[in-house]
Amino acid sequence: MTLILASQSASRRAMLDAAGVAYTAQPAWVDEDGVKAAMVGQLPRDIADALAELKAIKVSQAHPAALVLGSDSLVALADGTLLDKPVSREDAADHLRAMAGGTHDLWSAAVIAEAGRPVWRHVERARLVVRALSEDFIGSYLDAEWPAIAGCVGCFRIEGPGVQLFSKIDGSHFTVLGMPLLPVLDYLRVRGELAS
Repeated sequence: MTLILASQSASRRAMLDAAGVAYTAQPAWVDEDGVKAAMVGQLPRDIADALAELKAIKVSQAHPAALVLGSDSLVALADGTLLDKPVSREDAADHLRAMAGGTHDLWSAAVIAEAGRPVWRHVERARLVVRALSEDFIGSYLDAEWPAIAGCVGCFRIEGPGVQLFSKIDGSHFTVLGMPLLPVLDYLRVRGELAS
């Protein structure tokens, strides 16, 4: 059976590549902003799960014989505000200022669909403890990382200079990268897609 990753995320592709998983990638092109607007007031974990499911189902409807993996990540600030992908360098600076000195939740969800319906799902949380960030640090960080982080919720690539934002992280490294990889691999083994 074919595995399709319903994403254009470089980090999700890199995780599957590094794990030796055979797949093809096809972006789902869903209206993430519309879903988030419709789910205002819902728990961040439920929003991440709904977005992952929507991506998986959309691609699965076009490829019913494949297993389709959808995934989504959200950063929820300590006050409950959800961070989106920054739309500009100044927006990214505002996100970093809002995160500085606080403990926030990163939710990563994965849903696998088959024949247009979800057959498996998993949601994980990582706690991000962001150190105090000076304006000088924010400026130099964005000089180095913008616009590469434009597509990153939370304005960081943990596998690069973004690791400098944190004093502590509780949770799976893969969840922070954007997908709860170990449970995904477990399900693929259950389905016989990977050797057990």
